[in-house]
Amino acid sequence: MTPTIRASSRGPRPGRSSTAPSETDVSLARLAKALGHPARVAIVRRLLAHGECVCGEIVDGLPLAQATVSQHLKVLKEAGLIAGEVDGPRVCYCVNPKVVQRIKDLIGAL
Repeated sequence: MTPTIRASSRGPRPGRSSTAPSETDVSLARLAKALGHPARVAIVRRLLAHGECVCGEIVDGLPLAQATVSQHLKVLKEAGLIAGEVDGPRVCYCVNPKVVQRIKDLIGAL
């Protein structure tokens, strides 16, 4: 059998634009990746519904271990979707409304 020769993935293909992704595309992809797990979507929904929650309340609302929820919270926090404030021995989380609006705007612009 003769091997199939494929076009190189380097450089633009005929008829395709060679422009790099825009800053808007990169921003949307980053935020979508942060929301790319159902548990993280559930966390954001819970925070939107309740305004703010301590980590224990978030853990109680999900069928996941505390360490797993903490990892999801870390991803959301790194993306700027949520903020966490230390309140004694607890951490209280809330949604960053500007970033939520940004996601809505970016998706709406698709």
